[in-house]
Amino acid sequence: MKNSRKVEIVAYDRYTAEIIQGVPVLCGVKKNPYSTGWVMNSQEALEVIAKDKEITGGVHRVLWFIVARLDFENWIQISQQEICKELEIKKQHVSSAIKLLEQKEIILRGPKVGRSYAFRLNPHFGWKGDVRNLEDYRKKQDDKWIKEKQRKALKIDKKST
Repeated sequence: MKNSRKVEIVAYDRYTAEIIQGVPVLCGVKKNPYSTGWVMNSQEALEVIAKDKEITGGVHRVLWFIVARLDFENWIQISQQEICKELEIKKQHVSSAIKLLEQKEIILRGPKVGRSYAFRLNPHFGWKGDVRNLEDYRKKQDDKWIKEKQRKALKIDKKST
């Protein structure tokens, strides 16, 4: 028969000799595998972009550069000049790419900040930030959509009576 003795692991403060309650657990520092950041994307949205024949090489380059510079909550504050410089593309090409991305509602125009507008990646295409904030955003958008539909329905009802 084995010797059945109780083993007790304790920790103590080496300066005061005080016994510390609990067991210390050493955890390594969690390293971000993506170094500077990451973005969640909807696979459906990526397929929509890939199949869109109007979104060609230059527009793709501008879109992915913008996505690479996303800040939290999908905000993008970057000048067209900076995009031109970084991608070595003429300003008119960047301007038309942004215009097309806006028309397709892939990016949404935000408030003017300084001399340029802030933009936001449409959250249905991707998200950078806390998922709970994405859910809140989508709920607000759904509520706006429902209210707009109700408002339009009421206008139609008033006209028909």
